[in-house]
This record gives sequence, C-alpha cells and structure tokens, in this order.
Amino acid sequence: MSDTSSSTVRRLLVRGMLAGLIAGLFAFVVAYAVGEPSVDASIAVEEAAAQAAHAGHGAAAAAGEAEEELVSRDVQSTAGLATGVLVYGVALGGIASLAFSFVLGRVGRFTPKATAALVAAAAFTTVYLVPFLKYPATPPAVGNPDTIGKRTTLFFLMILLSVLLGVAAVIAGRRLAPRLGNWNATLVAGAGFVAAVALACAVLPGNDDAVQAGFPAVVLWEFRLATLGIQAVLWAVFAVAFGTLAERLLAPAAPRAATAETVPA
Repeated sequence: MSDTSSSTVRRLLVRGMLAGLIAGLFAFVVAYAVGEPSVDASIAVEEAAAQAAHAGHGAAAAAGEAEEELVSRDVQSTAGLATGVLVYGVALGGIASLAFSFVLGRVGRFTPKATAALVAAAAFTTVYLVPFLKYPATPPAVGNPDTIGKRTTLFFLMILLSVLLGVAAVIAGRRLAPRLGNWNATLVAGAGFVAAVALACAVLPGNDDAVQAGFPAVVLWEFRLATLGIQAVLWAVFAVAFGTLAERLLAPAAPRAATAETVPA
C-alpha cells in the first residue's frame, strides 16, 4: 500500500496515538513497579552524601539547608510519572504510525500486523537500544551537573546517527535484494549497520563523568535494566495494539469480498 491515501494516513495517525496511549499505560505500570524503587534508592544515596557533606562543614552548613522541593516525591512518582510516560507514548505512537504509513508495501509483502511489528522493532533498536549501548541511562542527580548539556547533546547525536544508519541499511538491503536475494541482502545490510554503529560508538566521546565516583553499582545496574525493560514493554505493546488496529482499518474489505463470492448473481 505504497499509495496510501491522506485520509487513511490520518486514520492511522489517530490509531497510532491511541496505541501509543495504551502502550504508555503498560509502560507506566512497569516504570512504577520496577523503575521507581531504583530511583528512590538513588535519591537516598544522594541525600546521604549531602548529609555527610553538611555534617563535615559543621554548624556553618546547618544554616544553608536545602530548599523545599516544589513538587513532592509522591506526586513525581505517580501523577508526574504517568503524565510523562503517557505523553511520551502518544507522541512516539503518532510518529511510528507515520513511519508505518510510509513503509507499508515498500519493504516487502508483509501484513499490517507484521509491518507494525517491524516498525516497532526498528524504532526500539535505533531510537533507544543503540544509543543506550553507547550512553546508558543514569539515575537522576548522580552525574556532574556541569556536563549535562554535553551529555544530552551526545545522546541525541547518537539517536540521529542510529536512525540515519538504520534508514541507510534498509535502502541498501532493498537495492541488494535483486542480486543477492532477500535473505542474503538482509544479512549484508544488517552487518553493515552493526559495523557502522560500532564505528560511531568508537569515534564519539564517552560519558566518563555521567556517574559520580562511589555510586552503588547495584543501584545503577537495576536502574538501567528498568529503563531498558520500560522501553521494551512500550514498543512491544505498541506493536500488538497498533498492528491490530491497522489490520482492522486496512483489511476490512477482505471478509466482504469473500462473502460476496458465495452469493449467487
């Protein structure tokens, strides 16, 4: 369906945002159940370090107590977390649905469900997994605040490179398919993508100051696994939900056509 009409694209966009909302709900549950404990542990480590620093400064430090937070931790871990994850899911769902509309029928004769799964897998890999391998997530307030701008720039640069390399791999695979066959072309394009990503990871600078010295490795490991799991759940649920919704939208005529063939003229 490379000639998808604009009205169909709009319907797919709405369904993509709805699927993103559903995926966001599942991701919020995982984030609250799995991610928040590691965040709380990280905050506890930060507060313990701050108290130790104040105690070392004696009475002079007692006068400079920390300002009261504008939003309580309870609100941050519930309503705040839910709002952020749901908005994130809806936005990514809309973008992924547009990508689905573009690639449907262009990368092979896949059903809408299979295409949705491929788009979700490609998005998870290029937008999160590859950048995560170079610049893994860190709990809040554990890095050097003076380098947060640099670290953010490097992370988004890695996302851009990963997406561009993924698109280039798809184009290369399509062009190689007539000569090598679909399977061999996919292997060659995939190997080229892995090699290009490895080169990018080697060239780009690291984030040596992303985590303060002495931060518990167990807490850091649990937080990173949680963030990876949240993204995996988000994209897996989106693939199932959007694939189902897109299948119902794009293939409603098939049952009617089959029924019409059984009716005598």
